[in-house]
Amino acid sequence: MEELDCRENCYVCYRPISSCVCKHTPEAVKTNSKFVILMHPKEFRKTKNGTGHITRNSLTNSEVLIGIDFTNNKRVNELINGGDYEPYLLYPHENSIKLNTEALPSNKKPVIFILDSTWACSKKMLRTSKNLQNLKKISFLNNKSSQFKIKTQPNQYCLSTIESTLCVLEQLNRLKVENIKTDSLDNFLNPFEKMVDYQLKCIKEENGFVRYKRPYKKTV
Repeated sequence: MEELDCRENCYVCYRPISSCVCKHTPEAVKTNSKFVILMHPKEFRKTKNGTGHITRNSLTNSEVLIGIDFTNNKRVNELINGGDYEPYLLYPHENSIKLNTEALPSNKKPVIFILDSTWACSKKMLRTSKNLQNLKKISFLNNKSSQFKIKTQPNQYCLSTIESTLCVLEQLNRLKVENIKTDSLDNFLNPFEKMVDYQLKCIKEENGFVRYKRPYKKTV
């Protein structure tokens, strides 16, 4: 059973007020591309270390949708079939478009769907969401290690949602799909880095308290 967190939360970043990262979030980046974060319900409940909401708050042209099976999700289907955007799914695949070396095949503005979940849950989301399965997949070649130091990644080069989004933005900038200022890209991970620093500090303090706490003596 999950432990309930009764602390008051910020309704922007959804983190506890005591560790709100909104003040560390730079001005949201304006993009031609639309980013849709498909968030697993378990990820929605991760108020301490989820990065989906931080990513949403860092991009003006973005939104979060929560669920597992998006087959009949009205908003997702509107974006896929509406014609205003060319839909893509950010997902590693042998036939994916590698943004480092390949251009997008359409001149339409992209709408990029991002699965915000663990790898195991992401596979289930894709398996059950029939409307996502036939989307063109995009990915990127990466040699960076995740800075998500409070979370163990399944593989060395697996990145969090916000880190993956930054990699996509950098490649879209290179491809001239976007025209984002260097400073905006350099500061994009600020709230994420502050969140990680805060959690590491809490872990250190908690471990120190447990280690040096005096043993309890019962008095009669």
